[in-house]
Amino acid sequence: MIEIKVPARICFYGDHQDYLGLPVIAGTIDRFIHLRATPNSQDRFILQLLDLDEETSIALADVLTSIEPDDYFRSVMAVLKKEGFTFSQGYTIDISGNIPVNAGLSSSSALVVAWIRFLVETQGRSNEFNDEQIGRWAYEAEVLFFNQPGGLMDQYTIAQRGLLYIDTQSGESTRLHAHMGRLLVAESGVPKKTLEVLKNARVYAQKGVDAVKAVHPEFELEAATLEDYEKYLEFVPKELQGYWYATIYNYHITLEAKKELLNPNPNSKILGDLMNRHQLILQNEIKNTPLEMIGMMNAALEAGAMGTKIIGSGGGGCMVAMVTEDSEENVRQAFLNKGAKAVYAVELTS
Repeated sequence: MIEIKVPARICFYGDHQDYLGLPVIAGTIDRFIHLRATPNSQDRFILQLLDLDEETSIALADVLTSIEPDDYFRSVMAVLKKEGFTFSQGYTIDISGNIPVNAGLSSSSALVVAWIRFLVETQGRSNEFNDEQIGRWAYEAEVLFFNQPGGLMDQYTIAQRGLLYIDTQSGESTRLHAHMGRLLVAESGVPKKTLEVLKNARVYAQKGVDAVKAVHPEFELEAATLEDYEKYLEFVPKELQGYWYATIYNYHITLEAKKELLNPNPNSKILGDLMNRHQLILQNEIKNTPLEMIGMMNAALEAGAMGTKIIGSGGGGCMVAMVTEDSEENVRQAFLNKGAKAVYAVELTS
């Protein structure tokens, strides 16, 4: 029998930055995808998705040349076959978890990483590949394989676990002190529009940067300062200026948060303030936060939360709040009173 457990993730700083090659700060939490596999004699993988009450199967002899969009089971197999993997033993696989689906906690990426770890285990090669390689394969299978607009944050964070600062150009990660205080996750009940939000944000942000580089080809985004926002603003079309602002200012919020989280005892008040500044940019400039969720987060702040933000690409889904022991119950109730369908405490995993 093979058993795999893979966590969900929260992006704390740097949303909508990884596809621009800018850094992010994200961490894994104690919500998990569980995979349990037993060998069978049917020459196929029989996948039982327990939470969805669904079953599907993949023949070991599947040539994997015609793969439907979002069929990550087959895309992973195709990626690994290019790496020399062969599949000769069938398994019956139970998959379940407590990560809400399509809510911003990266349930799909957690499933992809779990599936990769399982397939690596079937080869008896777990010791050959480090977590960074698992993350790279997950990114290739979930994003690049289907030419989707997302970045690599989800896959790299989940594969490596812990609280990480990820340089999305090189893929290198810096492990941070996992002291984000007490955390609540609130499920808004508002459906996400992941690909639509991601595509628009990515296209508009890149167009803003390209407009600057068309006039100043020497401009390098990773070296941008806050002063560069005003310096180059006149070259950015008016309809893209909010995305230009978000690109520059969210980058520096992420750098400030990294500096604080490298301290042995990070200041929760500073981290909460940075989170709030980040959220204001997401909702006002990228416009990725529905009004219902803005109302929920404002209520949480009024109830004593130090910081709140939407999780993931936006358009719906979950929110996170930094709270204290004294404010936790009040913040929980504030979310619920504003219509959140569930609120629960989470902890960062290592």
